[in-house]
Order: sequence, then structure tokens, then C-alpha cells
Amino acid sequence: MSASRVDRETRARSDDHLALRVWLRLLTCTQLIERRVRQGLRVGFGTTLPRFDLMSQLERHPEGLKMNELSRRMMVSGGNITGITDQLVKEGLVERKAEPADRRAFRVRLTREGGKAFAEMAREHEAWVAGLFSGLKLKDQRELFRLLAKFKQQAMRGDMS
Repeated sequence: MSASRVDRETRARSDDHLALRVWLRLLTCTQLIERRVRQGLRVGFGTTLPRFDLMSQLERHPEGLKMNELSRRMMVSGGNITGITDQLVKEGLVERKAEPADRRAFRVRLTREGGKAFAEMAREHEAWVAGLFSGLKLKDQRELFRLLAKFKQQAMRGDMS
């Protein structure tokens, strides 16, 4: 089997439990989408997915977010947020200001230039993802969305029976 055909799903056997095979297929699909997005961001914009994700959080909060809020929302350590923020500040894409109510805290927000750069990246990001799903009819995409929502609710309840 060629390296391009080896993925997590190839670990499954036809006699494995269907739930395991579904899980491995979902994981593989997620990794394929992420790989495409990472490549597009790297080649098209010279940036990384974590930087895009941080800018995405800030785009949704024009008033800015505290560093600890960014860390919680992105589910990464404060040190990771600090490193990414430092790079984006140097490039003029975000600004960091002291939080008046808490002298130890900083609020981060997109600059005008950062907002423009993010908007361009977000348009391309959407096109990449839409392109990956373009082989599915709209009704199939809706059905997949519906089924995944149903599964998500079950998983959130912790129902493992």
C-alpha cells in the first residue's frame, strides 16, 4: 500500500466493530481536511493553523479577548497563546493592551490590517473546505450534518451504552 493510501482507517479490519470503523473513518476525514487547510494556509498565506485559529477567535470578538480567554477557547496553554500573539503583534496583525481592571491581564484584538488579512484567509479557508465536500450532493451534506449532530448530542451525554 502506498504512503498516500495509509491512514488511520486502514488499521481497521472488515470484522472490527462497525462503531470502531466509523470512528476511524471520521478521524481520517478530519485529518484529511486539516491537512488541506494547513497546506493552504502555509502555501497561500505563509501562516499556520494555530495563528489562523487565534485570529478567528479575535474576529468573532471585535472588543478583543483576554489572553486566558484565548487559551481556554483554543484549548491550548497560555504559553502557546503568548508565543503566537507575540508573532502576530510583531507583524502588526494583532494588538495587545493592558486590561484596566486587572493590571496583570492583557486584552488582544485584531488590528485593521489583521482584520483584512484574516478576512482574505477566511474566504480561502471556506473555499477549501467547500471544495472538499463538493463531491457530496447538498442533501447528502445535510444528512451527514444531521447525523453528526445526533451523534454529538449522545457523545456529550457520555452515553457509552
